[in-house]
Amino acid sequence: MKLSHSRIQFIQSCLKKQKYYDGLIDGIIGPKTQKAVEVFQQNNKINVTAEFDETTFSKLEWLMKGYDIFKVNSQNVLYEYANKNGITAHDIIISNPKVNPFLLTENENIIVPNTNSIVPTDINYTYEILEENIESLKTLYPFIQVDIIGTSVDYRNIYRIRIGEGENKVSYNASHHANEWITTPLLMSWLEKFLRVYTLRGSIKGYSTEEIWKNSTIDIIPMVNPDGVELVVNGLENITVNRDQILEWNNYSEDFSLWKANINGVDLNRNYDAGFYEYKEIEEDFGAFGPGPAMFAGPYPGSEPESRAMIELTRSNNYRLVLAFHTQGQVIFWDYRGLQPEESYDIALTFSDVTGYALDSPDLSQSFAGYKDWFIKEFRRPGYTIEVGSGVNPLPMTQFPLIYENNEELLLLASII
Repeated sequence: MKLSHSRIQFIQSCLKKQKYYDGLIDGIIGPKTQKAVEVFQQNNKINVTAEFDETTFSKLEWLMKGYDIFKVNSQNVLYEYANKNGITAHDIIISNPKVNPFLLTENENIIVPNTNSIVPTDINYTYEILEENIESLKTLYPFIQVDIIGTSVDYRNIYRIRIGEGENKVSYNASHHANEWITTPLLMSWLEKFLRVYTLRGSIKGYSTEEIWKNSTIDIIPMVNPDGVELVVNGLENITVNRDQILEWNNYSEDFSLWKANINGVDLNRNYDAGFYEYKEIEEDFGAFGPGPAMFAGPYPGSEPESRAMIELTRSNNYRLVLAFHTQGQVIFWDYRGLQPEESYDIALTFSDVTGYALDSPDLSQSFAGYKDWFIKEFRRPGYTIEVGSGVNPLPMTQFPLIYENNEELLLLASII
């Protein structure tokens, strides 16, 4: 079966977690990967081919999804499922809220988690993997809310994941810029850990997840620009709109690593109504003469389906605060033309303390028409752009552990500050 580069990485990552594979997560089916598949097939009583056939992939799916579905028979009791899979009966109960743990019904299907983390943090993260991760989290933690706030140019869904039930509403978003996709697994990995700890009524870095859930509502938009992310990671293969134009806009190069825009060639973080027309007057100074990989703001504010989805979501919710995650520089942008409330600076200082990131003001090219700018202008409330990591985009996943460590407390604190 034909697999994308990122899909092969995902499989390698799963095999590595299970100690079948000790090679590089490179998306290449080489001798080490084939050997790992062969041993996996042997251990799972699958016809040994060393290839990713349908049967093997189906078995691997259990590892990738984070759970399996079992049919109850008369001999089964809940703790047996738990012991067999290295989990607790509590884990199974959380994922099966309608199941009576003391009276399982024969032939009833139950969801049984495995011990793997769901969100991969060692691969090039794609829209396809995001969708699978959302489905898995929704299955294992059915109390979360998932909906679609819009669709992209190429008809990919823009998801919103909501946790908590408190009056204090905040919103976090990632991957406005395509080659800054590392921000998506940052939010998704944090979400997975939060949900796991919340089911145990535990704390993270001293923050009670139960108190956060009770007092706050957090909306997470993990991938604002799914088409752009797909283009950066997997190229044109799965893109169906503007294919010829995209190649032309990229100077006929099939290397899209510098691509920030959506697949209309519009830079989404310059497509909001905050100094938009001022930026259009100087746009060409930054090399943007029309649609392209970056810097082109589009014909008018909110011209793109992705930015419109964010505008409509934000207007329909009473957010106290928003965080927009980008890369790179390890800085926090917190102001916009003096329109931010007085508390914004004090909050920014606290965010700086917990992340180790410096407070900064954006340079001229970053000073117009961004989501954070529009939020401050429109609502006069605290809004922040968090520039994670350092180096050249797209940042390598080797930076992920440090990025996560720097931002875990920020994501907790921002929900209650």
